[in-house]
Order: sequence, then C-alpha cells, then structure tokens
Amino acid sequence: MNELISIIIPVYNVEKYIEETIASVEAQTRGEWELLLVEDCSTDGTLDVIKRYMDRSGDLRIRLIRQNGNQGAARARNRGLREARGRYIAYLDADDLWVPQKLERELAFLKEKQAAFVFTGYEFADEQGRGRGKVVRVPETLNYRQALSNTTIFTSTVMFDTEKIKGEQLEMPLMKSEDTALWFRVLREGYIAWGLNENLVRYRRPGRSLSSNKLEAIRRIWNLYRKAEGLSVFCSAYHFCFWAVRAVKRRI
Repeated sequence: MNELISIIIPVYNVEKYIEETIASVEAQTRGEWELLLVEDCSTDGTLDVIKRYMDRSGDLRIRLIRQNGNQGAARARNRGLREARGRYIAYLDADDLWVPQKLERELAFLKEKQAAFVFTGYEFADEQGRGRGKVVRVPETLNYRQALSNTTIFTSTVMFDTEKIKGEQLEMPLMKSEDTALWFRVLREGYIAWGLNENLVRYRRPGRSLSSNKLEAIRRIWNLYRKAEGLSVFCSAYHFCFWAVRAVKRRI
C-alpha cells in the first residue's frame, strides 16, 4: 500500500527562509515522505542554498525540480503534482514552517474521517519564524457554500488523498489566489474539507506593506467570486462581507 506523502514546495527567491523550511520537513515525526522543491528560476541565491543543503544532508527523500523559466507558483505546484509519487499530497509554502507532528497528526486525522481533503489550524509568525501567539482556529468541516464566506483554509496546512480525489482534479487554476480557487473548485464538486483544529503550522509574514496587501486580497477574492465562481454581484457582496469580517478577526 502506498502510504507516501508527497510534499510540494514552489520555490522562488526565498534564500533567507528555504533552509529552515526544509529542516522543518526533515524534523517530521512521520518519515514516509518525499519533498519536491520546484525551483522557479530564482534570481537570488536560493538555488545555491538548496544545493548546499541537499549535499550536506544527503537525504534522498528531497528532490529538486527546476522549471524552464519563471512560470509562477500555480505552474510550479502543478509541476510538483505531476512529478509526485505519493498517495497523499501536502503543500507547503517556501517560507512557512511545520511543527514536527504535522504530517503524523494530519494523516491520522484524514484516515479517521475517511476524508479526501483536510486542513489544520495555524499560527502567524514573524520574519524569524517565531510564533506570535495569534492562532487561527478552524471549523470541523467546510462545504462549498460555507467556504465562500470563510476562506480559512491555508495552503501550508492542506492534505489530499489521491485515492479519493484524482490528481488531475488538484491542478491549480492559472490565476491569482490559485490555491483558494482550487479549494472552491474541489468543494463545488461535492467534497467536504475536514478541519483539524490544532496549531501545526507557522505562517511566516515577512515585513511588507499591509495596506497594499489588503487591497490586493480584496481584489483577488472579488475576482474569485465574480470570474472563477461566476457569482452575481449580490451573491459576491454577500459572501465578501462575511469573508472580510473573518479575515479581520484572524489578524487581531
């Protein structure tokens, strides 16, 4: 039986963070995994950092995949998906961190619920990866209608079982907020997302312009409602109001 977990990390210009992120995977209490680092033609020293790490660790579970030209996170994740050998798919962003029990606890939860799609709670972290004490709690389940108003599913927390949901169904759309667009599409097809309400991920938030981030988030969620999901202006506004309230609560 294939019990391998394929972990997919799109990698671009993260020389400051990628070593610590890889180390958090190697520290997992469940060792049956492969790590696919999809290098998207970084312009900084990211590639050299990865090569040195791989040479030093000698861990054959780590695989480096190089893209031909910078193609963006969605295509990088989709490349990793095509190269994956495992039954289970987990995503991790290149600057985020997992606690050591993340894979073990999440896989046990997925099996307990006989689920195709699970996600976990997480904690906001500073630029050094230290938890800031703000933990995002997650609901027990989310269906499609609920998820439209509650985009609490965070990419670095998810896991899929490809015996219940086929790999081609997990290809991310080529658009902004491709991860949320994927969750919407999967849930629209009738799947339920099960939430493990445990803090197993640290979401690193490097210093950036908060105002520009908020405006971009607003544009992206609105475009998802109107273009990807084809919702009316009224329905989009309805779900947007709930999304905005929950988004603020997660950050205060």
